[in-house]
Amino acid sequence: MAASSSLSRNTKKFGIPWPEFNDGLYYNDVVRPSDSGLTLLEFYSSKYKSSAPLQGWLQRIQSEQITGDGKVVTDPSTVLRDGTKLVYHRLPWKEPDAPYMIEVLYEDDDLIALNKPSGLQVLPGGLFQQRTVLTQLHWQANNQGASVSCQGPHPVPVHRLGRGTSGILLCAKTKLAKARLASYFADGTSHTERNRDANKEQGKFAKIYRALLSGIVDNDKLIIKQPIGTIKYPGVAKGLYVASPSGKPALSVVDVLERDIQGNCTLVQVQIQSGRPHQIRIHLSFIGHPLLGDPLYTVGGQPKCFDYNVPDVIFAQDGGYQKPIQPVPGDCGYHLHAHQLVISHPKTSEVIEIIAPLPKILQKRGEAKEFGMK
Repeated sequence: MAASSSLSRNTKKFGIPWPEFNDGLYYNDVVRPSDSGLTLLEFYSSKYKSSAPLQGWLQRIQSEQITGDGKVVTDPSTVLRDGTKLVYHRLPWKEPDAPYMIEVLYEDDDLIALNKPSGLQVLPGGLFQQRTVLTQLHWQANNQGASVSCQGPHPVPVHRLGRGTSGILLCAKTKLAKARLASYFADGTSHTERNRDANKEQGKFAKIYRALLSGIVDNDKLIIKQPIGTIKYPGVAKGLYVASPSGKPALSVVDVLERDIQGNCTLVQVQIQSGRPHQIRIHLSFIGHPLLGDPLYTVGGQPKCFDYNVPDVIFAQDGGYQKPIQPVPGDCGYHLHAHQLVISHPKTSEVIEIIAPLPKILQKRGEAKEFGMK
């Protein structure tokens, strides 16, 4: 292995408190020849019928939320012409609570490694459109007194962590870094580069997590190769990831660190290569040991029956369909932490090892509470 970085762990933190309401969203359309002649109401109620019923789109039009070629259109019977530029403004809403302070573990001119807190979503999606890591990076990069230094575009995450998962989140600050780092995570296997002359390894890629499982795991080491696929699930547009024989390959290597007989739980280290969504949660529940407190996945890597509760009022008072109170089923409540990342630097190929401090509940007895970057 190439010599790893010897920098000490960065202790900077950044974050701006969330405003009560976000800015809403803007959806842009250009009328195609096939839609020419439709009324404004016909266009939206047919094209976006999953967003709101016909009466909801009527409410949005009359509430001056739609413009055509830059002018507000309030008449639902307005006939559309080919090439008309339409914009629908989804009204601002109050997003669910989320932390906003983020610790910087490591930073240079090409990348930045963050310690993402549990409860904070990485990228916009669902009810979380503003309260995300991406938003904080954008705000920080545009703040002259920012502790996260950035010239040009703001840093962007090159992979994801579940909203309830804490720990290392790697972000790129240049186009080159973004492309190379994204390729590491997409490979799904150890990333190595070999020197043609010396024929020796110049790089490495490894992701190591800590997790607290329900029940006592008998074996000291487990290798799980269960494929992961998707099924249809209420409130999840793209489907829910589950253990599936027809899914994509996935590999998790599990090492038992401690067993708590009295508490009926097991502390483990998990190294993954394929990195499928929710892989660790699915794999460990598949073998009969779901993460302690996981509200979604149960034995067999399948979802529990999820009882959706909907609010009494229309979501955002915007004419849309009622939304579940819980943003995404089973988002939080479990203990999973991206603890260690070993990666080839995207520019220098130097091997760096980044460590995110462990939450107390995921520490072994007598284990140091503070970790640095080796």
